[in-house]
Amino acid sequence: MDCGFESELDQKLITCPRCGGILEINVVLPRDFSFSKLRGRGVWRYSDAIAGEYRKIVTINEGGTPLIRSRQGNVYFKFEGANPTGSFKDRGMTVAISSAVNKGYKIVIAASTGNTAASAAAYSARAGLRIYLVLPKEKVAIGKLAQSILYGATILEVDGSFDVGMKAVMKLYREMGTVYPLNSFNPWRLEGQKTLAYEIAEEIGSPDVVLVPVGNAGNIYAIWKGFKELLESGVISKMPRMIGVQAEGASPIARAVINNLDEPTFTDNPETVATAIRIGRPVNWKKAIKAIKESKGTALYVSDNEILGAQRELARMEGIGAEPASAASYAGYKRALQAGLVDKDEIAVNVLTGHALKDPDSMIKSGARRIVVNPDYLGDIILGDLNADS
Repeated sequence: MDCGFESELDQKLITCPRCGGILEINVVLPRDFSFSKLRGRGVWRYSDAIAGEYRKIVTINEGGTPLIRSRQGNVYFKFEGANPTGSFKDRGMTVAISSAVNKGYKIVIAASTGNTAASAAAYSARAGLRIYLVLPKEKVAIGKLAQSILYGATILEVDGSFDVGMKAVMKLYREMGTVYPLNSFNPWRLEGQKTLAYEIAEEIGSPDVVLVPVGNAGNIYAIWKGFKELLESGVISKMPRMIGVQAEGASPIARAVINNLDEPTFTDNPETVATAIRIGRPVNWKKAIKAIKESKGTALYVSDNEILGAQRELARMEGIGAEPASAASYAGYKRALQAGLVDKDEIAVNVLTGHALKDPDSMIKSGARRIVVNPDYLGDIILGDLNADS
């Protein structure tokens, strides 16, 4: 994307051999591509659309997540928390790990705010690969850290933010070609993540708008890429507007889009309760802005209070448990309605990227009535509530 380099499809390429920048994979669907001809479920149901050759596929039956219609009409929630390790990362990880295995790698590495770590550790264990995870010390939600430990990863903690770890991983990959990187600057991983768009299109066609939490910014691009491939092949007739939602304290892309800047102003000290998107220097910012602009979408940021409020509302109105970063998309939807960026009659899909169990601390902070009682007087408390309601 930086220097214009082009190549025939080469699964060994991850970054540009000319300038070191990020690569895009151009996929043209088979002429006879049709949802009705597909078999199986999940990510690999769309294998005809996934670039690369995979003699061996490493899978834990990821994808095929529920698209839940809201009680409030035209709003849908794509609940990625139903993936094997509880986040959307599994979609990309099945492809990235399969690619690593098919190319003979034995060691993989990833920087992470938590979800990539958990997913990478699980799929590496499934594949029998050695994995190293670079995590910001004391800044990873306990559920995600616990997953990484359980799956047996070697955890390398760094002082500083995720961006410090990301820089170190990219440097290591360029200097040590025997280690396979699993972060989203790897375009093969995004081939798996784009299948989210395929699933939405197969179930309800093309929505009017899709809202996506944005951290390192690969996912919004991947979802747009999936819709773009379907549009160009004639499977769908319109492109949904992509709206990227960032947390106020980690919002370089949103601020760049809002202020019509050519590139973001990065921050070295991002802060938000939504730890999964606490990223100040998103490596895929060019891809994200391309997806937003070409889909005639936009970006916005929301406060931590809005995020936590959306998390509670999702749980208590919809029965959906999503981690804070996931709830950012719904907080963004509510903000977009108020700003007139989305009409209430439009079909909107909010991508909920991870399960509430990823971040138990945030759930506990939601608050609830907790009463120490004599078990003989349970009825008195319930009757008291009923009388108060009336």
